[in-house]
Amino acid sequence: MTRAATGAIAAAILRGQVPLMAPPASRAFPGLAAAATRFAPSSFSSSTQLPHLPRLRLSRSFCGVARSSPGGAAPGSSVEGDQPLQSELIFIGTGTSEGIPRVSCLTHPTKTCPVCTKAAEPGNPNRRRNTSILLRHATASGTANILVDAGKFFYHSALQWFPAFGLRTVDAVIITHSHADAIGGLDCLRDWTNNVQPSIPIYVAERDYEVMKMTHYYLIDTSVVIPGAAVSALQFNIINEEPFMVHNLEVIPLPVWHGQGYRSLGFRFADICYISDVSDIPEETYKLLENCELLIMDALRPDRSSSTHFGLPRAIDEVRKIKPKKTLFTGMMHLIDHEKVNNDLSGLMETEGLDIQLSYDGLRIPVRL
Repeated sequence: MTRAATGAIAAAILRGQVPLMAPPASRAFPGLAAAATRFAPSSFSSSTQLPHLPRLRLSRSFCGVARSSPGGAAPGSSVEGDQPLQSELIFIGTGTSEGIPRVSCLTHPTKTCPVCTKAAEPGNPNRRRNTSILLRHATASGTANILVDAGKFFYHSALQWFPAFGLRTVDAVIITHSHADAIGGLDCLRDWTNNVQPSIPIYVAERDYEVMKMTHYYLIDTSVVIPGAAVSALQFNIINEEPFMVHNLEVIPLPVWHGQGYRSLGFRFADICYISDVSDIPEETYKLLENCELLIMDALRPDRSSSTHFGLPRAIDEVRKIKPKKTLFTGMMHLIDHEKVNNDLSGLMETEGLDIQLSYDGLRIPVRL
């Protein structure tokens, strides 16, 4: 499949091709050059590479780890008190801000939205909550659960996946940006800080911290809290666009644009690159994506990009440019049918050698960090 034929995937899903929206003009990000030099090919050794990630042929399994059903642990998952055999990445959510299914589709008199109809079924891979991942970082000294984003649906996601995968603590939260689908669940962390652990460190850019001063003022200035009220106990740590450490794991910020003039952050963890909300990638950030083993990237629509998100055609073009070994798309809306689009994407492996699939809520994969 050539670049010119990429639109055939979208056409198979939605009839009528819609032109891609032009991305905003690329703008430079300061402070990236030093970090970028660390990802030259010579800086990687075979010992740091991810294990081979087989293609997602079935919606229920990936890398030999089965997807958990509600109320039960996945085969091989650890139970509370046990240490996992290795680090893992768990997709806490893979959907849009409003989630899938949409209430408006389920209540529509004609009920003509096939994806939302499927998503209403328990365990269906089209059911998607706010985009988020959790890294279960296993080291000789113990395991840390590092969450990326806590959006509006976080507590619902945690109710399903924390018991299923033997998760208990939230040892850190890293924030990509300050939209509600990334920070709307910070208040729900009170369950952890009231009942599991004394506090949770939050890693956030200063611009997003300023937003939180308005949206979550009582979590930042706790002097306004009524005595006896038990709100989330959070420790805010301001990050910039330089590498930082979280529980002995180096985190490399990946600055991107999430709409004209709005900056969001992706993050690199070892050879894993995570970019959940993006409309354009500046040239400086591409240097930080070199030698990426696993790319997790935004792909909102099947037919075109929006002003704030990559669509499937643009996302595929970015994969061609970045050249990761494996790609999982995230942040899909209700026009993307999981099984159908995955079948279409499999053609890219046959024609171009591009290993691309869709992620889904509850997908759990072993990783090396």
